[in-house]
Amino acid sequence: MALENLTAENFNKKVTSNDIVIIDFWAPWCGPCKQYGPIFEKVSGEYPDILFGKVNTEEEQAIASHFQIQSIPTTIILRDNIAIFQQPGLLPEEGLKDVIRQVQELDMDMVRKEIEKQQSGEGAQ
Repeated sequence: MALENLTAENFNKKVTSNDIVIIDFWAPWCGPCKQYGPIFEKVSGEYPDILFGKVNTEEEQAIASHFQIQSIPTTIILRDNIAIFQQPGLLPEEGLKDVIRQVQELDMDMVRKEIEKQQSGEGAQ
């Protein structure tokens, strides 16, 4: 799957039609973003079944606000439309691949049950 620019117009359609979505929140003036961009793009080419999206926080402030982006670059991974990973800062290539492997191995039924438990207050102490 190609690297895609995610915008307010296409975000929901792209995210809901892919099992795993990895998003790079960036800005054109950000030095670390410029370093991370080529890493993100290279890794995206190795996972044709995953959507790799880029969100320019200058142009797509509503999306950045929705995900409460405080610093850039920030990588967020969604699986089955659930945000399961968020990491501010530049990820090295092997670190990104390791996180992708872990996301692919997740038992999403267990994740959903844990979310339900937390939302119902059972997880509170």
